Amino acid sequence: MSATHVLVVDDEPDIRGLVQEILEDEGYAVASADNGESARHALRERRPDLILLDIWMPDLDGITLLREWSEEEDGLPCPVIMMSGHGTVETAVEATRLGAYDFLEKPLSMAKLLLTVERALEADKLQKENIGLKRRAPQVHEPVGRSATLQRLREQVKRIAQHDTWVLITGDAGSGRETFARYLHSQSARRERPFVDLSVSTLAGGNAARELFGTEDGEHTHYGNLEKAAGGTLLLDEVADMELDAQAKLLGALDTGSFIRVGGTEPVRIDVRIIAATQRNLEEEVRAGRFREDLFYHLNVVPLNIPPLRDHAEDVTDLLNFYLDYFATHEKLPYRRFSVGAQNYLRNYTWPGNVRELKNLVQRVLILGTGDEISQKEVESALGAPPPSQGQALEGLVSFDQPLRQAREQFEKAYLDYQLEKHAGNVSKMAKEAGMERTHLYRKLRSLGIEIKERR
Repeated sequence: MSATHVLVVDDEPDIRGLVQEILEDEGYAVASADNGESARHALRERRPDLILLDIWMPDLDGITLLREWSEEEDGLPCPVIMMSGHGTVETAVEATRLGAYDFLEKPLSMAKLLLTVERALEADKLQKENIGLKRRAPQVHEPVGRSATLQRLREQVKRIAQHDTWVLITGDAGSGRETFARYLHSQSARRERPFVDLSVSTLAGGNAARELFGTEDGEHTHYGNLEKAAGGTLLLDEVADMELDAQAKLLGALDTGSFIRVGGTEPVRIDVRIIAATQRNLEEEVRAGRFREDLFYHLNVVPLNIPPLRDHAEDVTDLLNFYLDYFATHEKLPYRRFSVGAQNYLRNYTWPGNVRELKNLVQRVLILGTGDEISQKEVESALGAPPPSQGQALEGLVSFDQPLRQAREQFEKAYLDYQLEKHAGNVSKMAKEAGMERTHLYRKLRSLGIEIKERR
């Protein structure tokens, strides 16, 4: 597993050497560059976790470099701390405007430098976690439940986490595959490094190499998901949906242990644990010719099956209480409690949508219901409400009292929402029924703010 990687950019060899020595003593992996062009090359060679950047250098000043990096498609590649012995207020303001985390004056105080580096890395980690919380369902680091089934599964995950092997997680839609993947990562030696969740639906057509490996275009570098997860864990979600061309590209990288960015020439080493997740039987997909046998064996080092909720129904009450607390705390919904009758009914319910369906049920009754108690009748009504029918009247989906563009977007969102629910988040089936290319469909979903993962 990789240590936190810091790039030090300074034209003074004494400062470069001292900073590198101090950081390496603290356990960081350090690369250095003596000018702007060397810094550009270092970023192409490997994506750092933090950059210490001098402002005054002979070929290219640090502010120009900072501006160049901030204008990349993904913005700054990591936190940047500026250093200068001749800084001005205007320079510091400009650096902050361009996204620099902090500004250190020379001569450097090594104690302050180490503290600033630590705080910058922690702030970056928190920012990524906050983005994840906004985009996903609640992130449960330890799966909820006290049943013997869940206890055995948690212990199994803890044992697997101690070995740096690849894992194939199987289970029905909504059973908690991502939750267990995140739990495995949190129990492993890679826990302080990134967890990157890649929906395989993004790997359509020519987009596969870009999303996996990234691109190089002159001075501009876009880092792919294998590189974003460096030192950590990459979750390939719904891996059975991966097209054969994308499978071949991924397999080539796994075989060689490195890859070359699109447009690049230098290989980038892979240092990542891969967890693949699917609700389909990959062995059947191999026999049907839809999934490469050699890639299957690469991914299936350790199999982990997540049972459906109906097989550990004794955990239903704990899950209900967890989501009641979550929605009341994080979404400010009114707290209500399930009656004994409602809890008994739900323990005997078959849960075709598993934990995802349970979470959606709790959110629905908190939004639509009133009173302190959630009755069995209310639960039955919420579960029995039929989904939108294919022939539902247009008037029920779209208001005609608005501009055409807004009405069209409203209809497209309702239509794609329905298709996602109908096909349980399977983009391939959805694209076929909608008569759209997967790449175009994925862009459309993203532009409308529709999260695919919420339906799986």
